[in-house]
Amino acid sequence: MASRLARVSPARACAFAVVRRVFEHGAYADRAFAAAAAGLDERDRALAMRLTYGTVQRRLTLDHFARSLVHRPLAGLEPPVLAGLRLGLFQILFLSAAAHAAVHETVELVKAESPGGAGLVNAVLRRAVPAAPELLGSLSDATVADAAVAHSVPPWLTSLWWQELGATEARALLAQVNEPSETALRVNALRASVTEVRDELPVAAHGAPELPEALVLGGPFDVAGSSLFARGAVMPQSRASMLVARALAPEPGHAVLDLCAAPGAKTTHLAALMEDRGSLVAVERHPGRARALGQTCRRMGAGCAEVRVEDARALTTEPRFDRVLLDPPCSGLGTLQSRPDRRWRASEQAISELAELQAALLRVAAGATRPGGSLVYSVCTISRREASDVVDAFLETASAWRAHELGDRYPQWRAAGHGRYLQLLPHRDGTDGFFIARLDRAAQGE
Repeated sequence: MASRLARVSPARACAFAVVRRVFEHGAYADRAFAAAAAGLDERDRALAMRLTYGTVQRRLTLDHFARSLVHRPLAGLEPPVLAGLRLGLFQILFLSAAAHAAVHETVELVKAESPGGAGLVNAVLRRAVPAAPELLGSLSDATVADAAVAHSVPPWLTSLWWQELGATEARALLAQVNEPSETALRVNALRASVTEVRDELPVAAHGAPELPEALVLGGPFDVAGSSLFARGAVMPQSRASMLVARALAPEPGHAVLDLCAAPGAKTTHLAALMEDRGSLVAVERHPGRARALGQTCRRMGAGCAEVRVEDARALTTEPRFDRVLLDPPCSGLGTLQSRPDRRWRASEQAISELAELQAALLRVAAGATRPGGSLVYSVCTISRREASDVVDAFLETASAWRAHELGDRYPQWRAAGHGRYLQLLPHRDGTDGFFIARLDRAAQGE
């Protein structure tokens, strides 16, 4: 077995292992990949990620093709055989990989786990090579049902975006969620300047003027393994996520509350905007995540941050905070590019349940904000139920609050139909999908 696998590229071996962990054991693709890819060089790591993420993302489409080629129920196949079919078909159909290498190495991977099943994989993949143009040409996104298969997005989600965005916008979004996500870094002003950092990185673009700390990379770079990361000079973070702290606009000396704070990208951004002056209370309910958050704050030089292990839903505090950030649990539908298995974990029922939790947490956040203060509600999703619906329902019963006109401040990211709010979209903005609303509380006596 060892000699056989020695003939397989490290990238394909890594991808095969992670795909199996995701579909057979329910592992999170990004976490499983990080563990499996440790030790790979930059080139192999980049290819392994493309193979892994693409295969997980394209599952619905790949299974659609596999059914036409296998002529037997996919559910009856051995797990390594099904994983091999998916991985091999992805390479042949979507990666423009060398057909011989894609077939041969995939078969070798399957043969190590299922010698009998390897023959089936070999036969199917060889049939797929000449049939690839016809198979791809059969895809269409004319209807919701067709688009779900063509773009490998669950039908319920395809229908949701069709209704909320319109057919043209939905099609563009559906096509984008299978493309690699941006690799963006936030330069931590508490540790370094953009000028000091950018020459050490394969920078393709700088952030917009509204995001001077943002750098978008144009090539592979092991951020977590870099000295820049170790000394807290950079934080992997999408530009959409960076906009959240900018919208809240904390100032040095402010009292700031960050609810649902882990893993800490936004917490440490707040500290940087505060110039590490003032008080920043970061709330996290899970002790392990809270410990990791504390370590992140120390690495990033966020000395003003105090991590509290507490359930935000039960938080009791005086309305004393100048600024409050609420970035609650959400469906994550705006992060399907960087979290490839998220589309298979989300559901309509989960969105309804999350909306109830989000509304409850928004009331807590409002109760902690002093008169004259402000809060930001943000979610990394593209779903009105979790976004504008939550905020609008709150404002209907909260007479002391009004929505800040973020759309005037950032017109390029204005939410359609809700000009006061922001809605970033991956296909339009090249970053994660995020909804952001800023709410201002009336001063005492107003």
